[in-house]
Amino acid sequence: MPDYDPATRVVCLGRPEAGGDPLNVPLVPASNFLLGSQISYSREDGTPTWHALEQLVGDLEGGESVAFSSGMAAAAAVYDQLPVGAEIALPDDCYQGVTSLVDKAVAQGRWRLRKVPVTDTGGWLAALLECDLVWLESPSNPLLEIADLRAICSAPRKTGALLVIDNTVATPLNQQPLLLGADISMQSGTKFIGGHSDLLMGVLSASDPQLAAKLRLSRKINGATPGALEAFLAIRGMRTLAIRLEKAQANALVLAGFLDQHPAIQNVRFPGLPNHPGHQLAKSQMRGFSALITFETRGGAGAADKLCNATRIIRHATSLGSVESTMERRSAVPGQQHLPPGLVRLSVGIEAVEDLKSDLERALD
Repeated sequence: MPDYDPATRVVCLGRPEAGGDPLNVPLVPASNFLLGSQISYSREDGTPTWHALEQLVGDLEGGESVAFSSGMAAAAAVYDQLPVGAEIALPDDCYQGVTSLVDKAVAQGRWRLRKVPVTDTGGWLAALLECDLVWLESPSNPLLEIADLRAICSAPRKTGALLVIDNTVATPLNQQPLLLGADISMQSGTKFIGGHSDLLMGVLSASDPQLAAKLRLSRKINGATPGALEAFLAIRGMRTLAIRLEKAQANALVLAGFLDQHPAIQNVRFPGLPNHPGHQLAKSQMRGFSALITFETRGGAGAADKLCNATRIIRHATSLGSVESTMERRSAVPGQQHLPPGLVRLSVGIEAVEDLKSDLERALD
């Protein structure tokens, strides 16, 4: 459905088409199928529910998608493509699960690693010419830095090198790295795609069908298959992604402006604020600014902990991208000790924005 708006495609794609079929793809809790069709065993061939989810995400990303049991399972399938001795480039602000995966292999002598600041375009262009895998997040999590994806994705690269963009914070409705020239776009379906804090899911979308086939083979061999219920819930969650994201982004812009003016808060990071260093770049390459805000409390870790425990509507919990607003002090998370001690990550949900603002104001007071 290339001529329709993504908000329409996210509702309409991945549905049964034949007369008498159910309107929605049903939950298919089957491990094996009667022989004679393209599907015989779910670990190898998937299920109709997986296929519908992959069709839906693939259309939005502009490639061929492969679903996994979690975001980390998806990431591991990418790294499964690397030989011993490969060199990897990671952003200095990177999801800690991916950093841990790479650090373990580096410690074992299997790979070499270089770190590149998210905003260092020249550093990424050099890495593309020298590294076997370049892994980048934009916006990054949790510091919400913006990379120049157009310049990076269109740049020359080493023969056989893979360029992967973690597109989780942006979502495929705001950003499509494959169309800019990336090899793989990754989504943690646990976040915005699912949207209801009730599933684990990862999805990789590849621009090359042969690369997608390799990722699918890694899923099969390693048993990193999504559950039937999780695939069903991910599809259901995606049906409301556009409207959820629109509301959450609007809420985030209001709350970021409020926090930016509050005397107890400093260093508010939200790409939608004009004072964000990457605001213009984000505005040029994204359809929206997503719904994640980070900020620092002036009282450090103690004040941040008190704030996270004092709100009534905003829940003190990890993760992001769901209908409810959540926040946490990120440096309290293992592997995130390098972050400022008072840094709080706020994932903005779809509640009434004045209630969220009052909740923060009350807690800060």
